[in-house]
Amino acid sequence: MVPPRRAPPLKPIANPVNLNQVTVPALDVAASVDFYSRLGLELIVSSPHYARFKCPEGESSFSVHLVQELSAASRAIVYFETQALDERVEELQRAGLSFSQEPRDEPWLWREARLSDPSGNVICLYWAGGNRLNPPWRIHP
Repeated sequence: MVPPRRAPPLKPIANPVNLNQVTVPALDVAASVDFYSRLGLELIVSSPHYARFKCPEGESSFSVHLVQELSAASRAIVYFETQALDERVEELQRAGLSFSQEPRDEPWLWREARLSDPSGNVICLYWAGGNRLNPPWRIHP
C-alpha cells in the first residue's frame, strides 16, 4: 500500500473556518420540520420555504430549504451524534420513524443507525466517542 501524500505544513491560519451549518433540500418544509424536531433539534427559524434548527449541543445549526424537485439522489449523509444511540433509535421507532439500518458497530469504530428524512436525505445517528476525532489510524503530523 502506498502511503498517502502529505501536503507541506501550513503556517498558522490567521482566520480559521468552523462548520456552522448544513442545509439540505426539502420537498415539504413542514414535514421536514416535524421530522427534525422529532430527532431533537430546536427550531429557531421558520418560513414556508426555509427552516433552521439549533443542534442541542455545541453551536452548529442545520437547515432545510424548499425545492420543487430533487435534482438527483444526494450522496451526502448528515451525521448527528448521540451517546445513547440504541435508546434514541428505540424512542424514535416508537414515535413512528423507520430506520433503513438498525444500530450496528462499523469497522471504523463507530456505532451507526440510518434513516431518511421526508425528502430522502440520508441521516445517520451515531456514537463514536473518542474515535470521532482520534481513531487509531489518525495521521499525526
